[in-house]
Amino acid sequence: MKTLYIECNMGAAGDMLMGALSELLDDPRGFFDRMNDLGLPGIRYERREAEKCGVRGAHIAVTVNGLEEVSQDGDFLEGAPHDHGHPHEHDHHHDHGHDHEHAHDHDHGHEHPHDHDHDHDHGHDHPHHHAHTTLADVEGILDGLPLPEGVKEDAKAVYALIAGAESKVHGHPIDQIHFHEVGTLDAIADVVGVCALMAEIDPDRVVVSPIHVGSGQVRCAHGVLPVPAPATALLLQGMPVYGGAVRGELCTPTGAALLRYFADEFGPMPAMTLEKVGSGMGTKDFEWANCVRAMLGTAGGAPGKAVELSCNVDDMTGEETGFALAQLRKAGALDAWAQPIQMKKDRSGVLLSCLCPPEREVEFAGLMLRYTTTIGVRSQAVGRYTLKREAVTLSTPWGPVKGKRSTGFGVERVKAEYDDLAAIAEREGLSVREVRDEVRTAE
Repeated sequence: MKTLYIECNMGAAGDMLMGALSELLDDPRGFFDRMNDLGLPGIRYERREAEKCGVRGAHIAVTVNGLEEVSQDGDFLEGAPHDHGHPHEHDHHHDHGHDHEHAHDHDHGHEHPHDHDHDHDHGHDHPHHHAHTTLADVEGILDGLPLPEGVKEDAKAVYALIAGAESKVHGHPIDQIHFHEVGTLDAIADVVGVCALMAEIDPDRVVVSPIHVGSGQVRCAHGVLPVPAPATALLLQGMPVYGGAVRGELCTPTGAALLRYFADEFGPMPAMTLEKVGSGMGTKDFEWANCVRAMLGTAGGAPGKAVELSCNVDDMTGEETGFALAQLRKAGALDAWAQPIQMKKDRSGVLLSCLCPPEREVEFAGLMLRYTTTIGVRSQAVGRYTLKREAVTLSTPWGPVKGKRSTGFGVERVKAEYDDLAAIAEREGLSVREVRDEVRTAE
């Protein structure tokens, strides 16, 4: 099994993850040449050699209209999107007056001649206006890029995680959150870059170490924030984290969202035959090497983790049972099912079961208690082997059909979505099997 291990001893940021993952490619410079040809508005990627504590690696500098973006008003590093509490669209003047105490500026390779371990005001003499953009605008940008559909969907999902965290922090519905245009483009560049790299590497399993978040506080225009910053803390829920002697913000919202989305599990480096190692560098110097490391190798295929919840019921109708299963699936259960059983006093009953991520065990137990008549739910940890899945579009005599490609463990298969097949079958007066067979031939 192709296994990717990401070591986050000095936190994680989008550009550091890009640097580490790019070193696992045979032609990293060619990759970023292709990224620069995508047409991301005003965005340029530059791969630079870097060294920390004697360790060589890569730093990926992202520029927006020729400028390397710094933190937006100091709230979060990496130019991560954030809302100023304005639920309406407007433009405003912004002169980069970031009254922000940076203990750690590893995001964007700013070679400032001054040290960032103190309060300072970035007195950049280039005042300009920042337009605000919505999540729908971001998705529109992603839809317009000449990228594989799987990469686009991954990038949208990661950005939705970031936007969701910002929505909770600022108390506005997600569709009313507006982001600074420059910071948004910078974050999109990081997200798209990492998602495209993950597609190139195509690991069967991603394991992430516990994440060092730093310590102390960060001063920003809104006041003094604790580390990890509020949006980052929300994104890190359910993930193993720790603080330490390094004062400052080591893990950014974008880094946290990317790790949350791509990690299959968290823990120490698994036993594997190591094939490649890459280091993605920050710019700040510490006593410790300021980098994220990515290690690629072949492992024996340890299972992922999940929780199986189950309960016995004998006083629910078939419709009620179906409704309960539908609610569990709607909430994001990995799977939900029912099977007939024989209960006490030879009563016929139903065993209702649900598979969910370990970090959501309590949530799904509560849903089962709410939507069934049971008074108790059993829980057990289980292992789980999965194929990697990506959305694809299949060409057919009746037009494009949505599908899913599953790969891993030496297996590759493509399956058309049932809803598309059923719509064609009904329109053309065919059976679903006839349409499915034709789609297979067209592949």
